Amino acid sequence: MRTKQRSKKTSFSLIIPFTIALLVLGLSFFGSLILGVADISLADLYDAFYNFDNSTEHLIIRTLRLPRAIVAVMVGGALAMAGCLMQGITRNPLADPGILGINSGAALAVVSASLFFRDGNLTTFALFAFLGAGISAIAVYFFASRSKQGLSPLSLTLAGAAITVFTSSLTSGILIINQRTLEEIRFWLAGAIAGRDIQLVTQILPYFIVGFILALALSRQISILSLGEETAKGLGQNTLLIKLLAMVAVILLAGASVAIAGPVGFIGLIMPHGVRLLVGNDYRWILPFSLVGGAILLLNADIIARLIIQPQEVPVGLILPILGAPFFIYLIRWKTITR
Repeated sequence: MRTKQRSKKTSFSLIIPFTIALLVLGLSFFGSLILGVADISLADLYDAFYNFDNSTEHLIIRTLRLPRAIVAVMVGGALAMAGCLMQGITRNPLADPGILGINSGAALAVVSASLFFRDGNLTTFALFAFLGAGISAIAVYFFASRSKQGLSPLSLTLAGAAITVFTSSLTSGILIINQRTLEEIRFWLAGAIAGRDIQLVTQILPYFIVGFILALALSRQISILSLGEETAKGLGQNTLLIKLLAMVAVILLAGASVAIAGPVGFIGLIMPHGVRLLVGNDYRWILPFSLVGGAILLLNADIIARLIIQPQEVPVGLILPILGAPFFIYLIRWKTITR
């Protein structure tokens, strides 16, 4: 009885921080609409939605910045949740779609698709991204399980690093021998959310929604699985099924993110650890907080990317490593292989 009451108190105490996080998300989204090379006033922002007149400012807001902000929310939240799931099912604090080779595998598949399908649309690229992410995930698990230590956090990290290097080398090779492909997607390869229109957003949105719902539905099971596989089995969990469903969610979230924004890194590594400092190890809270936190992180990184060297823009994928690399070093130095 006391345990249930303590759990209710804990859940209630997290409602206020979550509400604050939602407010910060709203402010970040608002900032993404008005900040940039073009000066956008509050009046312009209001009129763009309620008194649209095809002026330059209104077109910038509705056709450029609004889709860009929506993509940042989807991709940031998706990558953060994917990192949470991977860390939960592997019990590896260094797990994220970028480090374990899933992003690079999806990127290789998209680059290959652009090479062979010159008139391919986003739906085609998304399917190839999911295929590449899935093959990379299977390869990482296969090679990690063949090590002497079995499927350990260390073997997963090493296998992921190997797959990342291999797929990145193939991607570079394709781009070297095909100048057209390089010219078309070099900005995308750095990780970019600029230039996406609302039609692209609607095409890729269903994949994000399914991934979000599946991840949230598995939150309780992931909390138990993160305690250890033997413990989870003792509590009646079908650990194999949970891992498979979690990987499906990761592939949907990471694959859709790569398809629309390129291989954006570090969000899935940083955000879950930051969230755990606030909410503990309950994935019923870690996943929603990571969804919101990842969106906030990518929105603000994109604002920095468009302001840092005006009038030029930096791909947001080049800003995130500046934030993520020190945190990654911290994990290696103090947190490696322990949770």
